[in-house]
Amino acid sequence: MKYAGLVKQSLLDYPGEIAAVVFTRGCNLRCPFCHNPQLLYFRRDKITNGLAGKNREDLLSQDYDAIDIEDLLSLLQERKGFLDAVVVSGGEPTLHHELIDDLRRIKELAYLIKLDTNGSNPLMLETLLEEGLLDYVAMDIKAPLTYKQYLPAVGKLSHQEFLAIRNSVYLLKEANIKVEFRTTVVPVLHNLEDIVEIARHIEGAELYSLQQFNPTCTLSAAYEKVAPYNKEEMQEIADQCLSFVKNVRVINV
Repeated sequence: MKYAGLVKQSLLDYPGEIAAVVFTRGCNLRCPFCHNPQLLYFRRDKITNGLAGKNREDLLSQDYDAIDIEDLLSLLQERKGFLDAVVVSGGEPTLHHELIDDLRRIKELAYLIKLDTNGSNPLMLETLLEEGLLDYVAMDIKAPLTYKQYLPAVGKLSHQEFLAIRNSVYLLKEANIKVEFRTTVVPVLHNLEDIVEIARHIEGAELYSLQQFNPTCTLSAAYEKVAPYNKEEMQEIADQCLSFVKNVRVINV
């Protein structure tokens, strides 16, 4: 399939490894604080309301079909021995049925593979795990895991999608690979108790990452006026989660 973007080298997206990062287009959620709104839609003419005008023009000018899988595989072949891993992010990668075959081909080149996901497709996730195609999964948890609390954080969500997300959490807690759960902490959506409640849901997890909200470019223009928690507040929230998860890291923007 075609990917919406490519970072040829990253030292941050796969901890401890040098990785190429590819981005898929399209997402089934509409988180108002999303910092990659240009990747939400399958077609560029669907980017409409909710973005500040200055950001909309920038986003519409981007090349959405940046790289084809064949071009990606050629790049990975050329960079064997220099790159260690491939990170597939989005958007939501598991919306694309072609992903399974693409990851098989990448794995044939002996690369480590990390998947960033919102957890809404546990059936594909289970298939990828069973085939040994994933070495690392980072799953975003948007809010405490009740439907009433999750819905405002994701903009739209069916009960079936919510149950799928909960299933992915349970699946990943039992997975024999590196797993990272992470939450973007948004003051108007989350307080300390909310984040601790998420930590309680993933009790025993190896890693929980708390990402500081970035108001620079958001799906909803209103969120560009929301001040993020500061570093000290983020660390205080992280410290409270350590009763439930083994490692908590704060990602400050």
